[in-house]
Amino acid sequence: MIDQAAVGDEIVKGARDVFSTMLMVELESEETLLNQRLALHSNLSSMIGLGGGIRGVLAVHCPASVAKAITSTFLGMDVEELDEDVKDAIGEIANMVAGNLKVSLAENGVAIELAIPTSVVGESFNITGVAKAQRVVVPLRMNGELFSIELMYVVN
Repeated sequence: MIDQAAVGDEIVKGARDVFSTMLMVELESEETLLNQRLALHSNLSSMIGLGGGIRGVLAVHCPASVAKAITSTFLGMDVEELDEDVKDAIGEIANMVAGNLKVSLAENGVAIELAIPTSVVGESFNITGVAKAQRVVVPLRMNGELFSIELMYVVN
């Protein structure tokens, strides 16, 4: 069995590592939410499918302002709209956080494979996963603005 709280801690650790290394930005984390049904404020979600020892999805959910700020910092240029650069940048963030989680889980004997990132842009949408999936939501703040990383998974 995979300890959800430990997985949440690994997501926080991985996100902080990615943001401090790639963006030179320190993230603040809030309380990790386990198996809670809640609406996440997001205009852009980038998702990575997971297979192998667990199956599911890791997603980075961002309001437009956060997605543009991350991309601006990542690319070193002003970003005005949720364009292809933003989708690619948030997809890459999701990929790097998922990669860190993959390494962490492998150290605990759980091998996973990662798919290619997929992004969804819109005003109001819900992402659902496999029935009876475990859900870990990690709320994070970048420069005071809230976004979240979500993992929905089932152990194979």
